[in-house]
Amino acid sequence: MSSPTTSKATRAEYCVVACAEVWCHAGEVLASPMGTVPTIGARLAKLTFAPDLLLTDGEALLIGDVPAVGAPARVVEGWLPYRQHLALVATGRRHVMMGAGQIDRHGNQNISCIGDWARPTRQLLGVRGAPVNTLNNPTSYWVPKHSPRVFVERVDMVCGVGYDRAAEAGPSATRFHHVPEVVSNLGVFDFATPDQSMRLRSLHPGATVGQVLEATGFALTVPDEVPYTREPTTEELRLIREVIDPKGVRDREVPA
Repeated sequence: MSSPTTSKATRAEYCVVACAEVWCHAGEVLASPMGTVPTIGARLAKLTFAPDLLLTDGEALLIGDVPAVGAPARVVEGWLPYRQHLALVATGRRHVMMGAGQIDRHGNQNISCIGDWARPTRQLLGVRGAPVNTLNNPTSYWVPKHSPRVFVERVDMVCGVGYDRAAEAGPSATRFHHVPEVVSNLGVFDFATPDQSMRLRSLHPGATVGQVLEATGFALTVPDEVPYTREPTTEELRLIREVIDPKGVRDREVPA
């Protein structure tokens, strides 16, 4: 395993950069981050390597500036109510980063319930737009607390469609289906394997392969050499700490 470079970045800041890179070279598409760290990541991407990225205020406004987390936008460029947002999803001009109550080795995601769907032990958000997201847009995932309860052998209910189920459904499901990566508080994962099952792509500095394997409830592909997630540049750290998240809310989602 390669050695990490020396950095004063926190684990949360590594996660922010990893999430930001989801939108690297995305072009003029709508970023739909769900969660604090992905929101900071999308705004960091907009200010650095993805200037054409389209952002919202998290509700119904398209914004032209990059406000701090929790601050109102000063430049409003458009209105995107719920019905129009759903229409946009079907066009593919969007890259969403969703959360996951459960996710399995092929990228099937559950945000609906825990247990038998007919009589669940826990009710979550509901299916919402996850199936349409995964069949029409690039869809990545953010998991702030990597554990075997989230990374499971088989999800209790499929909301976001994974690679195996998309393949079973045929060309109509696979045509635009793409799950680029999963980012957790321990590392970055993708599906660049022959059977499109999950692979450890990089470790956040301070995390170990042993920690990742112990916190994952299925057989994970681990390369012989696992790089560390790249560290934030000096300018990226400045933007994160002084411009996008001066109140440090990222550390509440990923404690140091």
